[in-house]
Parts: sequence; C-alpha cells; structure tokens
Amino acid sequence: MASVLVINSGSSSLKFKLFTGTGTKLLAAATGLVERIGDSANSQLVVSNQKVLQETGKQTFKEPLTDHTNALDYVLDYLKRQYSNTIKDEVKALGHRVVHGKHLSEPMLVDEEVMRIIREAADLAPLHNPANLQGIVAASAVFTGAPQVAVFDTAFHQTMPPSAYMYAVPYEYHEKYHVRKYGFHGTSVKYLVGQAARMLKKDESKLNLIVAHLGAGASITAIKDGKSVDTSMGLTPLEGLVMGSRCGDMDPAVVLYMMQKGGLSAHEVDVLMNKKSGFLGMCGHADIRAVLQAADAGDEKAQLAIEVYLHRLRRYMGSYFLQLRGKVDAVVFSAGMGENSAFLRARILEDLDVFDMYVDKVRNEETVGGVEGEIQRAPSKPKVLVIPTDEELSIAQQTIKVLNTPSPQRLEPPIAF
Repeated sequence: MASVLVINSGSSSLKFKLFTGTGTKLLAAATGLVERIGDSANSQLVVSNQKVLQETGKQTFKEPLTDHTNALDYVLDYLKRQYSNTIKDEVKALGHRVVHGKHLSEPMLVDEEVMRIIREAADLAPLHNPANLQGIVAASAVFTGAPQVAVFDTAFHQTMPPSAYMYAVPYEYHEKYHVRKYGFHGTSVKYLVGQAARMLKKDESKLNLIVAHLGAGASITAIKDGKSVDTSMGLTPLEGLVMGSRCGDMDPAVVLYMMQKGGLSAHEVDVLMNKKSGFLGMCGHADIRAVLQAADAGDEKAQLAIEVYLHRLRRYMGSYFLQLRGKVDAVVFSAGMGENSAFLRARILEDLDVFDMYVDKVRNEETVGGVEGEIQRAPSKPKVLVIPTDEELSIAQQTIKVLNTPSPQRLEPPIAF
C-alpha cells in the first residue's frame, strides 16, 4: 500500500502527517510535530499514531535534534519502530506546504526551478518560505529519490482577475517587484470548496461561496463558479481581517506615522504589525478564546477588540455578496473559531435578512467541535455550512494528483496509489 507523507516545516518545527490508502481513499495513520528544533536540550517529538494507540492519544519523545534533517530522520526512525519497518520504501511521495509560490497557480513537482521560485518568494513570506524550503531539503536527504510536491497557499487564488489583485501603485512596482495581492489559506479554501460541493450536491464549477477561514490567521474568500475571485489577504498574510497578532487592514500612512512618532525602523514596524497587533495589541490576548473569556468577564478592551473583528469581517462579507451579485449558494465557516465558536458565527450573521440569510440558533450551537453541518433555517436562501478543514489531506490529494498527471516535469511513469 502506497503512502504519502505531508510536511509543514516551520523555522524551529516540523509537522507531519502520514496518509495511507489506495485510489481516492486516504486514511491518516500517524500525525505529529517536532518542536524546538535546534534547541537540543528541549527538542521533542509529539505524535498521535492511530495504529499504535488504537484511539486518539499522544506520545512525547524527548530527543536532541539539531536541524530539520536530523528531525525528519528521527521521525522516520519513529515510524519504522511504531508503524512499519519498511515505511521508507512505502512512502512513495512527500507533499509540502509552501506558503508563497508567487505566480504559480498549481502544485508543482519540486525541481531546481521550483526551489528557485520558493527562494525568491522568501522576500514576500520571510517567516515561512525559508522554513518551508528547509523541510524540502531535509526530505531530499532523508527520503532520497522520493518525488516531492510543493503545494502553495497562494496557488488557489491565482484565478483572481487583475481588478482584484492589482494595487494602485506605480505599475513598475508590479512589473519589477511583483507587487500585487496573492492571497493565502488557498489549500484550505480549495479543500472546503470541494467539501461544500459534496454537501450541496452541486458541481464545483457552478458553485458560488463565501468562505471564512477563521483561525489565529484569518481570511475570507469569494468563490465564483468554483474559483477564487477575491480574498482578504494580500501581498503577505498581513492584509485583511483582524487576527491573533496581525493588524489586518489599516491606512498605509499609519506605518509612516508610527515610524516618525515612535522612532521605529522598518523592521520594528513589521514586527509590530505582524506579531504585536491584532487581538494581542488591542487587549493583550492573541488567542481569541481568551479574548472571548475576558470580554464575557467585562474587559472593555476585549469587548472592543471583538467588535472591531466583527465589523471588519462583516464588511468583507457584504462586499463579497455584492461582487457575487447576490448569487451565493453558501457561506462556509472553518478553522479554529469558524468551526468551534457558535457565538462568533451568530454575531457575524445576525440581522442579515437583507441577504435572505437566517441562522438556526439550536443547530448553530450544536455544530461545534469538529462537527460538519448546516446551520441555516427556513426561509434562508444561502446555506450556512460549518466544515472542518483538513489542509494535510488536501496536500496529500494534490500530491497524488500531480504524480498521476502527465507532466513535462516528470519523465518516468505515474506512480500508482
């Protein structure tokens, strides 16, 4: 049975998920996270292995891990011991989450040209792309010869028209430096579009959706005929909604003003907007669950932060209804808060009868904790769907599709899964 190993590499971490199966049926056999890579005294592997544990559970292994190659080698040793002694041969491909792919609109088999593009895009995603590349290099060393596929968060949004992705700055910056909106969370959105099509029993190519991916990083996307036509994140993941520690939209002059008044450097402002703003900056909590608890306890700053969050999100949602000419099959909620906060969903969708959209209070409150379902009530025209996202499964599916599709990149026969 062929296996696909999905890797999401961070600067000091390496997440993995092992999928096994044949055809279109893939099952997650093991999932885990290597933490604190490079900090040999504290590095560890935390895993959930369904085959070994027989049920959901976790094991933690302390191990001095100096770099990503060392970490992935340790993951392989673990999988050999606990899953299969021949797992290295069973892994027929590796799928990598890569945040920024610039102009690339499809997942790609990793070669020198793809690696060059990932390196170039590091200017646009400095916190992510170099780390993603470390995972690819590590996999090349540990799973020698196994094909690797890069699945880009930006790829799904490359169907946006120029009117949506262009910024009104001198055109030379677009030509020379590729300044434009790219969008992110595309891997998740692509998966959610497919799941919505299944739930609504409608062909993806005829599907209009508004998809809200509401986690610590948050975005909202307009889908027309199954394709992304606009999304809230931009050149980087900073644009758009209020997030855990990111400010989202604001007047660009604020940056200049803060630099002038606070004596901040460009780097310091970048850190401030990406890591010290959003919910964290407004009320001291980056985790929205803590913000909700503080607001419920009477914290006025937390209450204000939630209202700012809701205002921004509803503004985007309203504009997307307009862009889709009011023809919306469903609004989709996913990711941490989208899947688990009935309170936020209710607040986001309150008093939207102007869009013929109504939420069932009981169904909304029951659809939490990874439960998929519809939460609208009659006479709502758009459906309101809660769909747990699975980016790793999407990456595995896209990896298999790349390897089973004839391509000039690959001369050998397709791999049978």
